[in-house]
Amino acid sequence: MRLITTKQALVDSLGIVSRAASSRSSIQVLAGVLIDAASEGTTISATDMEISLRCPLPGRVEEPGAAVVPARILTEIARSIRGGEVVIEQRAGEPRAEIRAGDAVFDLLSLPAADFPRFPQFTGEGFAVDREGFLETIERVAPAASRDETRPVLTGILVHVERHFVRMVATDSYRLSVKETALEASVAESMEAIIPARSLTELARIGGASSDSTIAVTLGQNQALFVVGGTSLITRVIDGQFPNYRQLIPENFDYEIAVDRDELLDAIRRVALLAQKSAPLRLRFSNNTLTISAESQELGRAEEAIPVPYAGEQFEIGFNPEFLEAGVAAVKESPVYLRFISPLRPGLIKGAGEDFKYLVMPIRLTD
Repeated sequence: MRLITTKQALVDSLGIVSRAASSRSSIQVLAGVLIDAASEGTTISATDMEISLRCPLPGRVEEPGAAVVPARILTEIARSIRGGEVVIEQRAGEPRAEIRAGDAVFDLLSLPAADFPRFPQFTGEGFAVDREGFLETIERVAPAASRDETRPVLTGILVHVERHFVRMVATDSYRLSVKETALEASVAESMEAIIPARSLTELARIGGASSDSTIAVTLGQNQALFVVGGTSLITRVIDGQFPNYRQLIPENFDYEIAVDRDELLDAIRRVALLAQKSAPLRLRFSNNTLTISAESQELGRAEEAIPVPYAGEQFEIGFNPEFLEAGVAAVKESPVYLRFISPLRPGLIKGAGEDFKYLVMPIRLTD
């Protein structure tokens, strides 16, 4: 194998795929990147068996071939060398790949390309979705996914596709986030899969740097494929039954209050500075005023009032500050609508439309 590329091309491609290389696996090949130089072009790939990434490596192939090179050290080399032309070469039968840039030469131990896991082939029906809308949906839903590996299903995001839209749902059992995105073209059959939140977050990182207008999605039985900007992301699908989120969202609420989004978000962030060690953020509604307060024995007390259209009897409810902030931040327009039933029932945060809903469990308040 012999190919000629540039420092910037190598840095950019490694920046996309190297995050999928495993840093903890005992399987050595998973800590590497596969450089596959073919007559039609070069690709670079990495996998940790949960996420697999593949993207083009621009350059000129002088001799086709493939090798697996350690991802971490290759990335550090690419960043450290001077700009300009980079030659990557592995001579037949040798267990080393040579990286040359200017006067610098690096001989890296390599592994056979045959040892690298094969990427699966997808034959099912796929669909295209607007890139910006899809990535915004990930951004708004993913924070509600659980990080508790003892409940694997909740570490994923339910991706449900129907004729004209794709809906994403995430919950950690304390909050629930639901967002819909319109499809570029209708699909014939509905489909759904539970995708690891980490995989979709990685897709958002990659897709955010792309200029493509759409993302191509194929949902398989055990794996899913996302393609954007020439980069392919393959992820495992989580096996299990996702909670019936429709049953969790109340149909009717006793209170609905519209609040300026930015004013509310800023106040939450300020007052939450004193809501430490699981202290709740208190929301009290009375006389056209929302009073946000928090108190901790170690630091003291904070309170801020915001004018709101509320004329009912006094109502007070408490929330985890982080969860409340995330819900308000996920609404992208103003005003934010806060819906409540009672201080012990979940509250709903939404915008003017019905395409996004954020349900959050309250914290029982004690005087």
